[in-house]
Amino acid sequence: MNESVFDLEAAAGTIRAWLGEADRVLITAGAGLSAAAGYDYGDEDRFRELFPALHRLGLRSRYLVGVPLPPELWWGYWAVHIDDIRFSPDPNPLYQRLSSLVAGKDHWVMTSNVDALFARGGFAPDRIFTPQGDYGRYQCTTPCTRATWDTHPLVAQLLATYDPGTGAVTGPLPSCPNCGGEIEINVRIGPEFVDEPYLPAGRRLHDWLTAAPDACLLILEFGAGFNTPGVIRRPGEHLTRRIPHARLVRVNPAHPETPTDLAGRTLSVPADADHLLDALTAPHPAPDPTVAP
Repeated sequence: MNESVFDLEAAAGTIRAWLGEADRVLITAGAGLSAAAGYDYGDEDRFRELFPALHRLGLRSRYLVGVPLPPELWWGYWAVHIDDIRFSPDPNPLYQRLSSLVAGKDHWVMTSNVDALFARGGFAPDRIFTPQGDYGRYQCTTPCTRATWDTHPLVAQLLATYDPGTGAVTGPLPSCPNCGGEIEINVRIGPEFVDEPYLPAGRRLHDWLTAAPDACLLILEFGAGFNTPGVIRRPGEHLTRRIPHARLVRVNPAHPETPTDLAGRTLSVPADADHLLDALTAPHPAPDPTVAP
């Protein structure tokens, strides 16, 4: 099944109907949604533009976890990457369109993305659960404390000494405000991850999901594949099984499959999120009441 032969208009019609019947909407999202919005970590052209020195070293994408870079290059990369994807002042149009789509519904967001694009796109910050962290926070690597700190001033400090020609920062390397040791961005990479900033939102989402067990819940899942299926993909399936009146729409050009035991309550959409939103938000004629369906 692929987008070229898939009836996207028919899928959009089904989603409109399901939205109309839903009491509540849970939007869940993985990296595919941000990629559709223009933040594709695997985009080599954009990587070359932002990180020419790293490109000359043979690197080709922003997936650099585990790459053994010297600290000066590592923090040069993080400063440019976070400034580009997390602190851009303008809201993203795709996220704004998605926000408008559910504006009239009681809704929540759960995402593995750490770029804050939902909050910048019009979604209520106190209704967004980001269990994988946030580029806007950093922590002690050890960690010596469960505290985290605002990344914005750190990024500004690093960029002030960043040399695009070498890809390195030339000023002092950042350190933990509490113990003076090494720091890292507050995203889930290993067991040292400090998750305290995100637990309150997780509890509020849990309370919201359990407060109305008989409500008709529509889960709109965008771009959640198999890199971390236990964060977005599997929980959506579990909720659909557990909540009697839940439905799941899975939007994913590469992995749109849904479990067979949920047949009739799921919709697989093998398309990019922006293409589906084009179909959902384009003007469409109202049905003619004189014509039999």
